[in-house]
Amino acid sequence: MRTLLVLSLLLTSLSPLTAADPPKPVKVFVLAGQSNMEGKAKIALVDYQAQQPATRDLFKHWQKDGQWIERDDVWIKFLERKGKLTVGYGSPKCIGPELEFGAVVGDRLTEPVLLIKTAWGGRSLYRDFRSPSAGLPPDAALDKMLADLRKQKGKENATLADVKKPFGDSYRAMLDEVGDTLANLKKHFPAYGDQGYEIAGLVWFQGWNDMISADATAEYAANLTHFIRDVRKDLKAPKLPFVVGQMGVEGSKPSANIKKFKDAQAAVMDVPEFRGNVALVKTDAFWDTDAEAIFKKGWRENADEWNKVGSDYPYHYLGSAKTMCKIGRAFGDAVLELRGEKK
Repeated sequence: MRTLLVLSLLLTSLSPLTAADPPKPVKVFVLAGQSNMEGKAKIALVDYQAQQPATRDLFKHWQKDGQWIERDDVWIKFLERKGKLTVGYGSPKCIGPELEFGAVVGDRLTEPVLLIKTAWGGRSLYRDFRSPSAGLPPDAALDKMLADLRKQKGKENATLADVKKPFGDSYRAMLDEVGDTLANLKKHFPAYGDQGYEIAGLVWFQGWNDMISADATAEYAANLTHFIRDVRKDLKAPKLPFVVGQMGVEGSKPSANIKKFKDAQAAVMDVPEFRGNVALVKTDAFWDTDAEAIFKKGWRENADEWNKVGSDYPYHYLGSAKTMCKIGRAFGDAVLELRGEKK
């Protein structure tokens, strides 16, 4: 009798599961910012570099039989575009940081991954992404904006309400985009199995429109502190891992204005409550000096050379595909480290 009982227990322990393990909740990462989060490295450049001995290793995991692949385990929604992650989810016919960010987190996590990109060119934290707890700028600043607005043709009768209206527009649009996407996951991604989700991190890559304004630069550290707190509150994720992509335009030798702005971005790392849950990625480490050299030599006059290394202006990181890939990987590593995910 005892032998039969032992045999029965052994057979039970060896029998296969009768049902498949339930799908794991989707890990959601928000990629927010302005034009460099959109991504300005043209696919024509990516296509070329994917075939060159010196650069093809950057892209080999995205190709099979000479064709770009899609990842079944990483989905993306960038405003009106959505699907499985592949090339082309930057600005139209471009890539951005999302490509290699998705590769890093997709490779390291066992759960399915969703990237929600909320990025629009020409936006500032001072005005467009300004979050609720930052309030409005001082009255004197608003009055000056009103005076400047009234100097424009057809806006002579503008009011203070017209000046105030754009403040926070992109912040609200970001929250709306995230909320709508998560409320309609099955509609946007039919492979979603109603397994739930976790907002697992946010990457913030923005700054040019604040850097070119002394007033916006002076407020940036305070406004970014408000932004991080408000995002966590509004997304109901009080310890949401938050990665700041520090401006890297001009590489290791930035102008005085860019250096001052970079210092303002880095200042949030001194906020006690952000220790261990906010990371700063120094993107100047990925500045493409080869593309910069051709640009300075004259990109129009040296088009054949230029089209092998760059595809846009310096404020868009020269449209360097190498730079966008390396930045994306660094963002992915940073957010996973904040989450305690080991390499």
